[in-house]
Amino acid sequence: MTTNDHSDPMMNLSACTLPTVERPTRLAEFDQFFAEFVRATHRPDPARLELTLTADADAEPVGRDLAARESACCSFFTFTFQSTLAGTVMRIEAPTAYVEVLDALAARAQTAVAGAGR
Repeated sequence: MTTNDHSDPMMNLSACTLPTVERPTRLAEFDQFFAEFVRATHRPDPARLELTLTADADAEPVGRDLAARESACCSFFTFTFQSTLAGTVMRIEAPTAYVEVLDALAARAQTAVAGAGR
């Protein structure tokens, strides 16, 4: 997915230390992760996004790697993983000041999941 409508808050974020030139690549990594490994999205509150991962053995390790690298440059995000009856859930939380960025990430995830037919 390369739509720009959900990338502006992430591309122009001053709180992110990832070099601007590397941001499109990171967004593409998230898009690929969402399309390949996310079965469903849930937004229980504006500051939290929950992604139910597919049963693929690579889903959680790939998610953890992406989360670790994103936490290194966007320290306002908190990523956690939990095993549930529905499968592994990846939670992404952001403080109120960064909810717009989480909104953009959630929109990208929803678009990718819908595009994958899930």
